[in-house]
Amino acid sequence: MASTERSKVSMDTIVSLCKRRGFMYQSSEIYGGLGSVWDYGPLGVELKNNVKRAWWKAVVQERDDLVGLDSAILMHPQVWVASGHVENFSDPLVECKNCHQRWRADHIEGNACPSCGGDLTEPRMFNLMFKTFMGPVEEAAAVVYLRPETAQGIFVNFQNVLTTTRKKLPFGIAQIGKSFRNEITPGNFTFRTREFEQMEVEYFVKPGTDEEWHKHWLQSRFDWYVSLGMKREHLRLREHGRDELAHYAKACYDVEYLFPMGWSEIEGIANRTDFDLVQHSRVSGKELDYYDEQSGEHFIPYVIEPSAGVDRSALGFLVDAYDEEPDKEGTRVVMRFHPALAPIKVAVLPLSKKENLTKLAHDVHALLRKRWMTQYDDTQSIGRRYRRQDEIGTPFCVTVDFDSLNDNAVTIRERDSMEQIRVPIANLLNALTAKLGC
Repeated sequence: MASTERSKVSMDTIVSLCKRRGFMYQSSEIYGGLGSVWDYGPLGVELKNNVKRAWWKAVVQERDDLVGLDSAILMHPQVWVASGHVENFSDPLVECKNCHQRWRADHIEGNACPSCGGDLTEPRMFNLMFKTFMGPVEEAAAVVYLRPETAQGIFVNFQNVLTTTRKKLPFGIAQIGKSFRNEITPGNFTFRTREFEQMEVEYFVKPGTDEEWHKHWLQSRFDWYVSLGMKREHLRLREHGRDELAHYAKACYDVEYLFPMGWSEIEGIANRTDFDLVQHSRVSGKELDYYDEQSGEHFIPYVIEPSAGVDRSALGFLVDAYDEEPDKEGTRVVMRFHPALAPIKVAVLPLSKKENLTKLAHDVHALLRKRWMTQYDDTQSIGRRYRRQDEIGTPFCVTVDFDSLNDNAVTIRERDSMEQIRVPIANLLNALTAKLGC
């Protein structure tokens, strides 16, 4: 049984595993690294892509009321004026008068520096958007921003999508993409970073139906994490208090996960009302309303926004999958990923490096790698190879042994139970497809 004890895993343990097995690396490590910026390694990029695929499948592919979009990172600067980011997208910043470290004022307790205990300056507001310049001259007229969220690219394309898809309310637009925020105090590994990826839906509804649709998305998004193996007891929905609601929100809930550092947000689900479309219509001078053919009325839709962090979700799935159990060699570390998320689905392990056996094993590997991400491993003992695959979360290992040369069959070993079954090579694809469910 997988453990549900949060004390079993620390963030240091997860960071160590990620570096050792190739999930994540410190960005620019050979130059000393860049603070709170991370690169995804060979296994990490597969995990991250699998999270995105699973999200896209659930919110776009399996629904008939969602379509996709991939908007640009650089946008007209007036977009961020209309959205309120130029005026409101700020955090309170304090600086230590002694060591000169800077902190978010609402992230520290008391009036002393968390690092050295020195006195802090009075808070001042710090805008989180990254500025850059478009064109050869660095001047005020050339300022553009790296987008701090993907949502605005959806709002400014509302009429384009409506016209080209002929969708009727309620319908949504989904997007996965990079965003950038100049966080004052990033940290906790990949949980809070300055460059991150979002999975967002803007779901447009008729005013008056927004609260019902908000409830729908709350349940749908919570259930998605559970369906991919996250333990229900490690998840909760938390409603925002009136004092913490964003300026555009009528209501908002966070899906929170119990990380080693405590309960923290992995997804926000907000009722944004008609704020964004009204603002962009006012600033751009373009009509962004919807014509309801049944009632014959024009109105600005309300918007329900489920906004998930790819990096936070991937980290949550990593933490939740981690398990340790005793075995004859001491401790077996197992990453119990859901098959849909596992970076490697199947590993092929020849029992020996003898040429006749490795030839058959390579043939089996060639058969499987057309269907799934796989690994071929013939280094060290079979027991050590099983443990390596357990530690990276591979659901199944296929062992090619000397009997395989005679009976044209292989052994499938299951990660969680460690049970083994013999399967003819001719039936291997079907057998693994049934077990993986993908």
